[in-house]
Amino acid sequence: MKQQYLEGGRICTSHGVRGLVKVEHLCDSPKVLLSVKRIYFKGRDGSFTERTVTSCSVMGQFLLMGIDGISAREEAIAYRGKIFYLNREDIPLAKGAMFIADMIGLPVVHAESGEGLGEISEISDIAGRRIYTVKHQGRDVLIPDVPEFIKEISEEGGMRVMPIPGLFDEADEV
Repeated sequence: MKQQYLEGGRICTSHGVRGLVKVEHLCDSPKVLLSVKRIYFKGRDGSFTERTVTSCSVMGQFLLMGIDGISAREEAIAYRGKIFYLNREDIPLAKGAMFIADMIGLPVVHAESGEGLGEISEISDIAGRRIYTVKHQGRDVLIPDVPEFIKEISEEGGMRVMPIPGLFDEADEV
């Protein structure tokens, strides 16, 4: 089942005395957050509380965000380290694009033979390159997001890969 609310950013600290918060974006680009009009905070009981975004601007690799109900430095400091969420319906997706959260659990298959190789268990960005972690026979296999390896990713077909010899083979014992 798809998650309705997706992680959008983490509040790092306050900025100034009027309640602005400095945000680390958890999206592909900080520009995603520039158009967002509402964010959500997750409560201890798992429910989500909506807040209106009153302002948002890019500051280097971070964003400065004004949030309704946070109007003083002390109030902003209380939110330090908190993750906020976005409603998936508020985020425009390009045709054929997918949310990272929807890729977790997708099956991974050999592009030519159709052999099942595992499933995507984690997605990370290392040195500016996306890396997919695939659970294969109880171990993790790392696949870089390059066209030589990954032929297609879709919700219907999963991730079709063309692995190099030895990538999914059992490691030799030493």
